Amino acid sequence: MTDTPTSAPENLPAGPGTTPEPIQRGERTGMFGATRGADTTGYGGLRSPILFPGAAVRPYGGDFDAVADALEARVSPEAFVRTVIDRGEMTVVVNREHLPAVARALRDDPDLRFEMCLSVSGVNYPADVGSELHVVYHLMSITHGCRRLRLEVTCPDADPHVPSVVATYPAADWHERETWDMFGIIFDGHPSLTRILMPDDWPGHPQRKDYPLGGIPVEYKGGSVPPPDQRRSYN
Repeated sequence: MTDTPTSAPENLPAGPGTTPEPIQRGERTGMFGATRGADTTGYGGLRSPILFPGAAVRPYGGDFDAVADALEARVSPEAFVRTVIDRGEMTVVVNREHLPAVARALRDDPDLRFEMCLSVSGVNYPADVGSELHVVYHLMSITHGCRRLRLEVTCPDADPHVPSVVATYPAADWHERETWDMFGIIFDGHPSLTRILMPDDWPGHPQRKDYPLGGIPVEYKGGSVPPPDQRRSYN
């Protein structure tokens, strides 16, 4: 008896329903992945790959194929970058210029009806050259039994613009403001894109990976703790 391969051979496309191999987008060092300044964790020798799920191959299984069919019937094929099925969840990655049309289709199509935008998240992947900034919309369909879906777009550091979806999902208003505040992603068409957590005159965007640790010394009885960027490193 010969062994049956569990994945497609290298350089050949996977067949329908195959679980794709993850894509490595970098390497994390230390316990928390700090790359700037001293490592204060004592675990600087740790090395772990940063893995992204690969694009899924049809059939996806479950309700995912029905969602994909309905969405592809309403939106231009040029809108889609890839679809990821991972850990029982669906993520549709689209080109940012098509985001408003995709959001309206997801909300209005009777076969989709994702009426609720639960949250908007920003992510910064400095090693993802040309797509360093990601925006993820978490959607839910009450009509179809609380079905959930993630909608994702990317933009480069050099052009951090993404169309706002507030006209389609008014609840995204403050979420987009927070994503702008923390990551510096500009949501074109937002009715009032101002800071929501940090003071109006705050320099920079604190959740970007290139933001300095900073901080102030903390004093307590009998000693003090220096700010993170002034602590000693461990060898």
